Amino acid sequence: MKWNRKALKKKGRKTMSPRTRAAESMDPDVLKKMAQGIMATRPDEIGCEECFKQVDHFVDMVLGGEDAAAALPLVQDHLSRCHDCREEYEALLAAVRATS
Repeated sequence: MKWNRKALKKKGRKTMSPRTRAAESMDPDVLKKMAQGIMATRPDEIGCEECFKQVDHFVDMVLGGEDAAAALPLVQDHLSRCHDCREEYEALLAAVRATS
Protein backbone atom coordinates (compact mmCIF):
# COMPACT_ATOMS: atom_id res chain seq x y z
CA MET A 1 0.00 0.00 0.00
CA LYS A 2 1.36 3.41 -0.94
CA TRP A 3 1.44 5.82 1.99
CA ASN A 4 0.30 9.33 1.43
CA ARG A 5 -1.17 12.10 3.54
CA LYS A 6 -4.72 11.02 2.88
CA ALA A 7 -4.00 7.44 3.94
CA LEU A 8 -2.12 8.59 7.03
CA LYS A 9 -4.99 10.84 8.05
CA LYS A 10 -7.43 7.98 7.68
CA LYS A 11 -5.27 5.89 9.96
CA GLY A 12 -5.21 8.75 12.48
CA ARG A 13 -1.48 9.31 12.23
CA LYS A 14 0.09 12.72 12.20
CA THR A 15 1.78 13.75 8.98
CA MET A 16 3.94 16.40 10.64
CA SER A 17 7.62 15.97 11.18
CA PRO A 18 8.88 15.74 14.78
CA ARG A 19 10.27 19.28 14.46
CA THR A 20 6.94 20.64 13.34
CA ARG A 21 5.13 18.89 16.20
CA ALA A 22 7.70 20.26 18.66
CA ALA A 23 7.30 23.79 17.32
CA GLU A 24 3.51 23.59 17.58
CA SER A 25 3.74 22.50 21.19
CA MET A 26 5.99 25.41 22.20
CA ASP A 27 4.74 28.48 23.97
CA PRO A 28 3.96 31.20 21.39
CA ASP A 29 5.81 33.77 23.49
CA VAL A 30 8.95 31.61 23.45
CA LEU A 31 8.70 31.21 19.68
CA LYS A 32 8.22 34.96 19.27
CA LYS A 33 11.34 35.70 21.37
CA MET A 34 13.35 33.16 19.39
CA ALA A 35 12.24 34.70 16.09
CA GLN A 36 13.06 38.21 17.33
CA GLY A 37 16.52 37.03 18.38
CA ILE A 38 17.16 35.53 14.97
CA MET A 39 15.94 38.64 13.18
CA ALA A 40 18.15 40.88 15.32
CA THR A 41 21.42 39.06 14.61
CA ARG A 42 24.27 41.01 13.07
CA PRO A 43 27.04 39.74 10.81
CA ASP A 44 29.72 41.18 13.11
CA GLU A 45 28.40 40.06 16.49
CA ILE A 46 30.46 38.08 18.98
CA GLY A 47 29.56 34.94 20.87
CA CYS A 48 29.58 34.20 24.58
CA GLU A 49 33.19 32.98 24.60
CA GLU A 50 34.54 36.16 23.03
CA CYS A 51 32.34 38.31 25.27
CA PHE A 52 33.62 36.49 28.34
CA LYS A 53 37.22 37.19 27.26
CA GLN A 54 36.52 40.93 27.09
CA VAL A 55 34.05 41.46 29.93
CA ASP A 56 36.74 42.16 32.55
CA HIS A 57 38.13 44.98 30.38
CA PHE A 58 34.58 46.24 29.88
CA VAL A 59 34.03 46.31 33.66
CA ASP A 60 37.34 48.16 34.19
CA MET A 61 36.27 50.77 31.66
CA VAL A 62 32.85 51.21 33.27
CA LEU A 63 34.39 51.62 36.72
CA GLY A 64 36.97 54.02 35.31
CA GLY A 65 34.23 56.28 33.97
CA GLU A 66 35.00 55.51 30.35
CA ASP A 67 32.35 54.90 27.68
CA ALA A 68 32.76 51.13 27.51
CA ALA A 69 29.78 50.77 25.16
CA ALA A 70 31.41 53.07 22.60
CA ALA A 71 34.85 51.49 22.99
CA LEU A 72 33.59 47.89 22.88
CA PRO A 73 30.32 48.02 20.96
CA LEU A 74 30.25 44.31 20.18
CA VAL A 75 30.54 43.46 23.87
CA GLN A 76 27.77 45.94 24.69
CA ASP A 77 25.61 44.48 21.94
CA HIS A 78 26.17 40.94 23.20
CA LEU A 79 25.42 41.93 26.80
CA SER A 80 22.16 43.51 25.69
CA ARG A 81 21.11 40.29 23.92
CA CYS A 82 22.47 37.50 26.12
CA HIS A 83 20.88 37.08 29.53
CA ASP A 84 23.59 34.72 30.81
CA CYS A 85 26.48 36.98 29.84
CA ARG A 86 24.63 40.00 31.21
CA GLU A 87 24.30 38.24 34.57
CA GLU A 88 28.03 37.40 34.55
CA TYR A 89 28.87 41.02 33.74
CA GLU A 90 26.61 42.37 36.49
CA ALA A 91 28.02 39.90 39.03
CA LEU A 92 31.60 40.83 38.12
CA LEU A 93 30.78 44.52 38.26
CA ALA A 94 29.17 44.14 41.70
CA ALA A 95 32.08 42.05 43.01
CA VAL A 96 34.70 44.55 41.86
CA ARG A 97 32.69 47.45 43.30
CA ALA A 98 32.36 45.62 46.63
CA THR A 99 36.10 45.04 46.89
CA SER A 100 37.12 48.56 45.81
